[in-house]
Parts: sequence; structure tokens; C-alpha cells
Amino acid sequence: MKAIMVMFDSLNRHLLPPYGCDWVKAPNFQRLAEKSAVFDNFYVGSMPCMPARREIHTGRYNFLHRSWGPLEPFDDSMPQILRDHGVYTHLVSDHYHYWEDGGATYHNRYSSWEIARGQEGDQWKADVAVREPPDNFNPAGLAKRGPHTLSDYVNRQWLDAEEKMPQTVTFDLGLQFLDKNHAQDNWFLTVETFDPHEPFFTQSQYRDLYNHDFDALGLTLDWPPYRKVEEGEGKIVEHFRQSYAALVSMCDRQLGRILDAMDRHGMWEDTMLIVNTDHGFMLGEHGWFAKNNPPLYNEIANTPFFLWDPRRGRPGARCSALAQTIDLAPTLLEYFGLPIPPDMQGLPLGPMLDDPARGHQAILFGYFGRHINATDGRHVYMRAPVNPGQAYEYTLFPTRMRGFVKPEALARVELHDGFGFTRNHRLLKIPAGQREPGQPHLLFDLARDPRQNSPLEDPEVERRMSGLIHRLMRENQAPPEVFRIYID
Repeated sequence: MKAIMVMFDSLNRHLLPPYGCDWVKAPNFQRLAEKSAVFDNFYVGSMPCMPARREIHTGRYNFLHRSWGPLEPFDDSMPQILRDHGVYTHLVSDHYHYWEDGGATYHNRYSSWEIARGQEGDQWKADVAVREPPDNFNPAGLAKRGPHTLSDYVNRQWLDAEEKMPQTVTFDLGLQFLDKNHAQDNWFLTVETFDPHEPFFTQSQYRDLYNHDFDALGLTLDWPPYRKVEEGEGKIVEHFRQSYAALVSMCDRQLGRILDAMDRHGMWEDTMLIVNTDHGFMLGEHGWFAKNNPPLYNEIANTPFFLWDPRRGRPGARCSALAQTIDLAPTLLEYFGLPIPPDMQGLPLGPMLDDPARGHQAILFGYFGRHINATDGRHVYMRAPVNPGQAYEYTLFPTRMRGFVKPEALARVELHDGFGFTRNHRLLKIPAGQREPGQPHLLFDLARDPRQNSPLEDPEVERRMSGLIHRLMRENQAPPEVFRIYID
């Protein structure tokens, strides 16, 4: 048995041909849809990047107990379980958050791993003479600008051709693995690129695919701000959307190289292929840029997902099963014939191809400390705090994305006895801010309003969805204060 997972970051399914987009140039995604099963109701679990990757390893939600952080010592890790049972696991990635304080325990769970440098604000290349990026390079106000803007500006001096781009190097490394090992058995390859995550930086041959003047603004503008769209920014929105599309076209080309390799080596008979993303991205929809701040509309939460299971086939099929990120670990363990640990809450995806009713009846998704969201496939309910209360993170690693928890928070740390899934390991209980009510709950009927343009007011449906959230929180051992804050 062999398996490949090709993972993109921030891939909005509404801009892919298999999901109805008719203007983004992505023929290999369409080709993939014709060779695999396309899931229509696949959702995120925990947002954003590293919380999602913890779910890929562990098959259970991250966001109810903590925010961004490393894999924990008590966690089940799917790549580690495969490795321990004789399945060789290999990771190639340019997702630089793996090599920061907040993600540094994930890649070492694989048998081997390779990296490509230079994405986003990766602290990679040095140019001591450059202390500030130019004012016209992703300027503040119009773009997301911060400490990593300088690293991004410097890195681009070394990324002046497609073959040097981190995404290309990542796929080169993945193809090296396939060309070397395609005839071997019992391996799992993860090819993971940070693209099309912002900044939407790519070469001219992909921008030339689109009828858009990328230089008309007189700026380098490819890193959307994390905020609402402001009045009069129609041209800015369109520019970001076209820039994103150009980068998706580059992703499409690299995906095609994987499909070509599977054709060339005759791998469709014995190799599972998963193509997925961690979350989507807002490009002006609902009046928002990016992620993190807006409600988790489907442009972020309902993600593209493709599965080829050689045991079942189903080329060109559409699967209506309700599924999400926590299902990836059980899927791969089931495929390789290994038992699924009892702490995993996800379900194998392969059987859902046989019977969509074997999917979830309801799921949760969200960011730590923000709305707790649920869907049953028909309705999406976004529940805000209803009572004030102190929130806490439960972890053995007092780290954030790029550094450590601040000393003032560490001074208030308590020891917690842990949860069932932590196997009685005591945890750090770290204060994570006060939660206050006042934000609106949002309810949508996806059958009548698939674009989520008109919030629904239906107390009976809201009570039912609130009950689903309560049940799923209980099943996932949410801390007591989460119930106090979110449930009446």
C-alpha cells in the first residue's frame, strides 16, 4: 500500500473549476476531479495553519483546548504510528511554520523530511544593507505589513525564476521521492506547499494568463490585509483576486506534475491520493479580506477535497458525506490496515465513498476563543460567547507562533490534572484572556442560501444547533469554562 497527500494552504474552493469557477486557469484540478472523488461537504476543524496540522496528526479537535502550538507528547501522531508499524513516511514542505517555536514537533514524527526555504516572511536570506522594505512594497493600510515584510522583500531577490520558487522546489523534492520509490511498497508521502497562501507572489507567466494589468497600481501589492474591505477598494479587491488566481495557476501546474508521475509510473492501481488544504481565504466575499477576523463563512470553512482510494475507484464521483480535517488520520490508518486509536474522533473517508451516510451527522469548527461553529450539512450555526469568563489554554508547551508565552501570563500558570485524551498527563493551564458576550450568533440555511448572504432567524433551528454544539463539546472533553462562556 502506498499513499500521497498533496496539501495546499489557503485554497478557496470557489476559485477552482471542479467547484464551479469558470475563469481561473486550473486544468489539472479539473483533471484531478475526473480521476478521483470530489467531496462537496468537507470542512475545516481548527483554524488556522498549525491547529489544522495538529488535527491531521491526531484526528481530534485542537481549538477547544488551545490555540497555535506544537504537537504534544501525549498526542497520537498518524505519521508516527505509520512509521512505528513499518510504513515509511516522508515529508517535503516549504511551510516554514514547521520550523518556528509554535510548530517544531511535527516534522520529526516522519521517517524523513526535506524543506524548501523562502516562503512569506521566512527568516532565510540576509541583506544587511536593507533595513526597511520600500514604501511601495505591500504598503501599510493596503497590505498586511509587519516585521516579516522585510524578510519577504529580501527573500524575493533569490526567487527570480520559477525553478527557484519554494513551491517548485517542494514539488521537485516530492517527485524525486516518487521517481526513486514508486516501485517500493508501504510508504506515505506528504507534499505540502504554503501556496496559495499570501503573499500572492509568482512569476509573470502565470500573471500573463489573466487579462489584468498587474502594474496599474504602481505598487507591489500581493499581501492582503486582515480586515474588512473598505469603501472604494473595488480595484484593490479585483487586484488581489487576480493575483491569487495567478498563484492558483502555478499550484495547478505543480499538481499536474504529481498526476503525470502517477500516470508515468502506473500508480493509480495501488496508491491513495489525497489533495486538500487547511482552510480557505476571503477575497472580498462578505466584505472581508483574508481569515482570522471574519466569521468562518464557507469561503474559509468549506474546503476543496479530493480522494482517490484505489480499493474503491470512483473516478469523477461527487461525495456528499459530511467530513472534515480530523478524518485524515483515521483515513490513512484504515487504508494501511492499522487500528485507529480510541482518542481519534475522526472517521475514515474511504467508507464514505461507499455510503455517504457513514460521514458525520454534525461537526464543530473554529478558532480558539472565538465563535464555536457547527454544521449538520444543512445549517451552519456560529455561536458567540453568551457569558463573560476567563479562557485558558491547556498544553505542555508555553509557546506561540514565533515565540514564548509572555512572562505575565506564565506568572499566572496553574497545573491542571489533564483530560482523558492526555492520558492523565498534567498540563499547564495558561490564562488566555477574558471572553465577553455581545457578538451576534449567525445561522445559515445552506440549502436556501448557499452563499450565506442572509442570516436565518429560526429559534427552533438555533436551539437544535446549540444542542449539537453542546453534545459535540462534551464528546470532545471541552473544559468547563468553555461551557460556561458559550452555553446558557
